Formats: sequence, C-alpha cells, structure tokens
Amino acid sequence: MSDNAKSRTHRDHGLIHYANGPSLEEINGTVTVPKGKGFWRTLFAYSGPGALVAVGYMDPGNWSTSITGGQNFQYLLMSTILLSSLIAMLLQYMAAKLGIVSQMDLAQAIRARTSKSLGVVLWIMTELAIMATDIAEVIGAAIALYLLFHIPLVIAVFITVFDVLLLLLLTKIGFRKIEAIVVALILVILFVFVYQVALSDPNWANVIGGLVPSAKAFASTPHIGGQTPLTGSLGIIGATVMPHNLYLHSAISQTRKIDHNDEEDVARTVRFSSWDSNIQLTAAFFVNALLLIMGVAVFKSGAVKDPSFFGLFQALSDTSTLSNGILISVAKTGILSTLFAVALLASGQNSTITGTLTGQVIMEGFVHMKMPLWLRRLVTRLISVIPVLICVSMTSGESAIAEHEALNTLMNNSQVFLAFALPFSMLPLLMFTDSNIEMGTRFRNAAWVKVLGWISVVSLTFLNLRNLPGNDGQIAAFFGDNASKSELTLANIIAWVLIVAILALLAWTIYEIMKGNRRYRLEHPAAEVSAE
Repeated sequence: MSDNAKSRTHRDHGLIHYANGPSLEEINGTVTVPKGKGFWRTLFAYSGPGALVAVGYMDPGNWSTSITGGQNFQYLLMSTILLSSLIAMLLQYMAAKLGIVSQMDLAQAIRARTSKSLGVVLWIMTELAIMATDIAEVIGAAIALYLLFHIPLVIAVFITVFDVLLLLLLTKIGFRKIEAIVVALILVILFVFVYQVALSDPNWANVIGGLVPSAKAFASTPHIGGQTPLTGSLGIIGATVMPHNLYLHSAISQTRKIDHNDEEDVARTVRFSSWDSNIQLTAAFFVNALLLIMGVAVFKSGAVKDPSFFGLFQALSDTSTLSNGILISVAKTGILSTLFAVALLASGQNSTITGTLTGQVIMEGFVHMKMPLWLRRLVTRLISVIPVLICVSMTSGESAIAEHEALNTLMNNSQVFLAFALPFSMLPLLMFTDSNIEMGTRFRNAAWVKVLGWISVVSLTFLNLRNLPGNDGQIAAFFGDNASKSELTLANIIAWVLIVAILALLAWTIYEIMKGNRRYRLEHPAAEVSAE
C-alpha cells in the first residue's frame, strides 16, 4: 500500500492555505453505506459519484460535434460514440479504483511519485484544460439564458459568474443531496432528447447498424460540410473523454465510508462504484447517441447550416428544417426549441458543480494549496468569462450570424487544451493501477484490463495529437475558415512543436513515476514483498 498518509497537515493562512490531507477532506468518507443488505439497496447507497462524472460526457462541448456528425455522415459515427463510451467506462473504473484502494486521488498519486517542479507544470496544464471546459459552459449557459429569457449576451455572460451563489448553497446541504440534484438534471437532459427523437421516428435499423465499428468512421473522405469522418470522429472523441473526469472520479469515489483494514469492504466498494459509474456512463452514451440521431432524423439532411447553439435553437423552431409533419406541428408551439435551451442550461449548471470540485482536487493534489470552493469557482469563472466577453465585444458591430460563429469557434478552439492534458492523466492512471505498489496484488489491473487499457490510452493519445496538425487540425482552426497558405504553414509548425513538447513532457512524467516507484521499493522493501 502507498505512503499517502505520511503527512496529513493543515495550516490556515487566510482564504488560501496549505493542505496535504485526504482528497476533498470535507466530504471524504462522509457517506455511510449499508452492509449485508440486498444488491439494489447497496447499489443505491453507492450511486451518485458516477453521475457527477457522467456530466462531463454530456456537457455543451459534446452537443455540436454529435449533431453535426449526424447531419454530415448519417449514422456512421454512432460507432465512434460507442467506442468512446466503452473506453470512458474502462478509464473511469480505473480512476475510481485508484481512489478507493490507495486513498489518493490521481493528482495526489502523481505528486507522491514525482517532483515538485513537475507537479507545478502538470497543475498549470490541467488548470488550463478545466478553464477550457469552463469556456464551453459559460457560452452554453449564457446562450441558454439569452434564448430562454432574451437577456443580452454580455449580461448573460456576467450572470453565469453568479452561479457561485448556487455552489455556496449546495455546499451547505450535503454531498448526497448534490448527487441527487445532478441526477435530476441529467434526467431533464435525457428526457428532452428522448422526446425530440421519439417525435422524429428515426430508422432504428440504421441506428443499430451504425453501432458496428467501421474503418469508414476514420476515413479522410468524403469531405462534407467542412468535415471528414476522421475529423468528425476526432471531435466526438475529444469532446467525450476529458482529463478532469479522471481526477474527479478518483476523489469522489472516496466519499463513501470504508474500513480500509477490511479487504472485502474495499472490494465491495470497488465493485459497486463500478456499477454506479457504468450505469451513469451508459446514460451519457444514450444522450450523445440521441444528439447524433437528432442530427440525422429530426432535421432534414444538410438543413442545419449553423451548428452553433443559436443555429440549433433556430432550426428546432423552423418548420423548413424539420423532417416530418409531427415535428413541424410541435415546433410551431415553440416546445422543441424551448426544451433544447432548458437542457442546455441544465447541462451548464451540472458542469458548474463538477468543474469546481475537480479544480479543488488538482490544486490540493499537485501544489498542496486549498481555497474555499466559492472562491475557487469565482476565480476560475472570471478568468473563463474574459475570452467570451472579448469575443462578444469584437463581433458586437457585425451580424448576428458572425457573432454566433465567433462564439462557436471559440468554444471549439478552447477544447484544444484537452488534447494537451489528456495523456498526462491517462498514462499515470494506467501505470498506477497496473502497479503492486499502489494497488496490491488483489486490486491491480487484470491482464485483460491492462491490455485494453494500454490500447485505449495509446490510441486516444495518438488521435488527440493527430488532430493538432493539418489544414483541418485544431491549431489551424485558430486562424479561421479562410486561413492563408502562410497561416496554415505557421499552424502546422506550431502543432508539431506542441506535439514534440507534449511527448517530451510525457517522457519526463513517466520517468519520474518510475523513479518514484523505485525509490519507494528501496525505502519500503517489506511492503513490496507483502504485495507479491
């Protein structure tokens, strides 16, 4: 077992103070679970953390990629959504197991085996990834407020800052109730899309056929609507598997009260946490699948010219874009577009809760600093609001379409940081859960988990980095749709420099983790013998 509990200290220095205690100390081990009860009652007691994780798999960043993928390639990319969801289940299982068995979250585990300087670098990188995700949430929530209540965008952006008050309220009611609120908001989102897809009466045989993996889903042709199947798949993968979810799950999996001296109690917690995670991620899969089906069946093929939230809202109220008479008659009432905006708002509020908790996890784990959740949220949100306000102000004198496109481009471009940060959460997670040192013989990854884990991690890392260079790559997207030849050349140079830097930093991370494990073996030879 690891030496994570060697120094548990807590020194107050105003709002920001040193912290090196249990992960999310205020809620760690606070939820009591029954013993010796039936399967369903026990599962209910362990259910909740999986919902907070699943939120990241259905946040506003996923919406346009799935709907646009359906518009352009029909059901071809359903298999990409399925594969992404299965990989997510595997990674989240490992993240939860790491937290439960080692009593460390992923950030703490990395920091325990690496140097302070690397910890600071990885903290900054992960913070940027969280802020990038927060930009999508700001845009989604602000647009939802604009669409539902006709609040000017600039004011709506500022209103999103005040969701910190919601967070303050939630911290007073207990973690179990926070889990219940998140589940309720997920059900709202699921209901909206089930209702809209049911009205569209899709071809279910083609839907099921699309779930069968095909090389065509990663082909470079055809080129439709500024997208190829490859770029569509990469967009879905990039929006689905996010680094902050691995940090979050390894922390909140520790909220249940466990007797760590009882191996059977630990094993039961791992098993039911896996059930919880897989059930909630299955719900996230259905939401993303429904979004893609919307792109195919709700709208006429190629009818959605504007894949932004504004465009989708407008398309759901425009009878000329909808696919059948039932949808048209319902759209005339405004229900379809209103429900879409409600789901968008619910998604943004869900992400508020999980993003703030994740920020606290990585700050405490990597640099041993702690601040109140409300202050953490306020600082992160104010920083995330700045680029959105700049984007809105720069397009204020232009047409509404130009403003919509600029916001959509900002949201898509902000996701580039996720490609940077993802390998630095996946690879250490796999190394730790493969290790006797962290997990012991019983809880280290089984052979099939190890094989699938490495295939998934290497594939996702490759695909994320593969999406950086090229004329359709994420870096080129920063120069807009009409980039010049010199700008595309510069974009490719930047992309390859970033790839080299990421691989070098990744090699540094792996080296330090391996060196940390060797040091631990030398300092604790008895622990290694007992693990074997």
